[in-house]
Amino acid sequence: MKKIVLNILIVVFALIFIGCGWYLFQYYWNAKQAGDEIDKLAQLVEDTEAEADNAPDIAEDIEIVAPNGERKFVLKKYKKLYKKNNDVIGWVKVDDTPINYPVMMTPKDNQYYLHRNFDKETDSNGMPFLDAACDPDDPYNNLLIYGHHMRSGMMFAHLEDFEDSSFYKKHKIIHFDTLYEKGDYEIVAVFRSQVYPADKDVFKYYEYIGHLSEKRYKEYVKGITELSMYKTGIEPKYGEQLLSLVTCAYHVNEGRFVVVARKLPVLQQ
Repeated sequence: MKKIVLNILIVVFALIFIGCGWYLFQYYWNAKQAGDEIDKLAQLVEDTEAEADNAPDIAEDIEIVAPNGERKFVLKKYKKLYKKNNDVIGWVKVDDTPINYPVMMTPKDNQYYLHRNFDKETDSNGMPFLDAACDPDDPYNNLLIYGHHMRSGMMFAHLEDFEDSSFYKKHKIIHFDTLYEKGDYEIVAVFRSQVYPADKDVFKYYEYIGHLSEKRYKEYVKGITELSMYKTGIEPKYGEQLLSLVTCAYHVNEGRFVVVARKLPVLQQ
C-alpha cells in the first residue's frame, strides 16, 4: 500500500514539475518572440532614419492632428512606424537598458495596449502607453507612460535599475520622442509608491496626470522630491514639461516604481 501511495506521489510531483516547466518555457518563449518583434520595429526606425540622412527631418507627406488639435508633420524616422500602426504616439529609450520601445496612445480606450502588442494581438507583455489624459504638446503637462514589469526583463522592468544611484549618475537622461519632435528629459526623482485606498490621506502621484495648474505642479514636484530614493538636485520650474515612467513593483500590494524627469530645452539636446 505504501508503495502504491509513493508511486502516486511521484507521478503527481512529476506532472507538476512538467507543468511548471512547460509554463516557464511558454512564458520565456513568448517573451523572446515579443522581444524579436520589438527589435524589428527599432531596426525599422533606424533604417528609416538612415534613409533620411541629409534630408529634412519631417515627412511632408504625412500630416497628423496632434492631441491639442494642431496639425503637424511626422518625423521621417517614424514615418514607416506610423504607417504600420497609427496608435503610436512616440518612442521612449533609456540608454544601456532594454527600454527602447514605441509608446502607444488610445484616447477612447486608455488601457487598450495593456495586454496587446504593436500589431494589436493579445500579448501579456503589452506595450508602453501614454495616459489618455496627457498632451505631449502642452508644456504644463505631466506625461505618464505606463509599462509592465515583466519577469523576463521586458517592458519597464529595468526602470528599477535607477534604484542604484550610481546607475542614475551615468544615465540622467531619458529620451522620449513624439512622432513630430525629438525630446530629452532630465531625471528629477526616483521612488517607490503604491495605489492607495481612495480614502487614504497621502500623496498619490497618479492623481497628477496631464495638464497641471501651477499649484498642482508644485505639489507634485514637492511630493516626488520627498519620496525620492536619493537627491538629484534637480528642481523643475512650472512650464518645464514632466515625464513620469511607471511600472509595477512588489514591495507592497499594488506597488509602483516611478521615475520622473523634466524636459530639456531643444537647444540643449
